[in-house]
Amino acid sequence: MDPTLEQLSARVGLALARRGWMLATAESCTGGWIAEVVTATAGSSTWFDRGFITYSNAAKTDMLDVSSETLLAHGAVSEATVAEMAAGILAHSPADTGIAVSGVAGPGGGSPAKPVGTVCIAWALRRGGIFTTTLHLDGDRQTVRRQTVIAALEELVRLADSDSSISASSVP
Repeated sequence: MDPTLEQLSARVGLALARRGWMLATAESCTGGWIAEVVTATAGSSTWFDRGFITYSNAAKTDMLDVSSETLLAHGAVSEATVAEMAAGILAHSPADTGIAVSGVAGPGGGSPAKPVGTVCIAWALRRGGIFTTTLHLDGDRQTVRRQTVIAALEELVRLADSDSSISASSVP
């Protein structure tokens, strides 16, 4: 693993261990890359529970209870969808926190409304709500996916390290 991801995973582990939190993930465009990064860290079994790879809309619905109405109204790449994915993480795991991602990594699949590089991320805290953001990333497929992994994990560290008062406005 590259040193940036390795160091970030170690930071995630320390932050989660300090809180006594378990992490679970729900990934679409990253295809399990977030889970792979964190499980590459020795001892991650003490703070990582499971990962859902929900690439298709059917998987999002079946595994995480994302409503077909949300998918129809907003699409798979939307803050509404990743918020429901994040809620599904908490409903289908004992995790204290979760990360959900869905995006258009390219090279195709983009639209004027959601061009390649559009990525939505949600972070769920069992005792603190669900927070979402939309990123507009540049680069090829691999670069967009890598940037997504980094953004998702960096914000998780920030949330875990923050004081007990966490507000939705604190998410980038």
